[in-house]
Amino acid sequence: MCGRFALKASSEELRSVFDYLGAAPGAEGMPPRFNIAPTQPIATIRQAHGARRFALVRWGLVPGWVKDPSTFSLLVNARAETVADKPSFRAAIRHRRCLVPASGYYEWQLAEDGSKQPWYMRPREGGLVALAGLWEEWCDPDGGEIETGALLTVPANGALAPIHHRMPAVIARQDFDAWLDVGGTPVKEALALLKPAPDDVFEAVPVSRRVNSARDDDEALTAPITLDKMLGGPAPSSREASAGKTVKEQPAGPGSGQLDLF
Repeated sequence: MCGRFALKASSEELRSVFDYLGAAPGAEGMPPRFNIAPTQPIATIRQAHGARRFALVRWGLVPGWVKDPSTFSLLVNARAETVADKPSFRAAIRHRRCLVPASGYYEWQLAEDGSKQPWYMRPREGGLVALAGLWEEWCDPDGGEIETGALLTVPANGALAPIHHRMPAVIARQDFDAWLDVGGTPVKEALALLKPAPDDVFEAVPVSRRVNSARDDDEALTAPITLDKMLGGPAPSSREASAGKTVKEQPAGPGSGQLDLF
């Protein structure tokens, strides 16, 4: 699954990659985020009125048929293998697909002793990736509206599988139009775009356990540390962790473990 990610890009960088129409409301002056967590706003790109549009949604999808969101489980991720069959996602995969810009994402590796080591998966060439997403609109009885979203996940590729068995689906730039065209791309063809990224797209680096707390949000969270002992063997893409050096990890900040979805 994917329960934390980062986005550190200017509006100009976002427009350059995603080519959405005009300046995005809410995007101008967006601060960089290094520990985006469920229930927080996330940036999305969708197709509307013949053009790509930017929109902020709350991370944690709420289907339109839900009566009371406070009693509904938080849907942060949707599995690509079953998304077309699940009642919570069936409408969104057909009518409300989106792209979620990211600079990288976090995953937690489970050790034999039960501890969890966070890793940051970042594009090997730098820049942004487009994560496959879904969005929904929920209306309360008084007419208020809220837009929410979820990330789609697929089996991890060979490079990242030693850390976690799932990864977010990445949509290649040449497939943006096909994924976003909910009126022209059949669901079966859209689902075919949901596959593990090639092994050389991401590199994985171990990072501080401070990322466990959603209250910590600074660039140091993405800085590599070196582990005293590897957990279940090194990830093939992590040169830092394989070097065998020892660096003390920063202690977890206040509220460590908050929103621990792993």
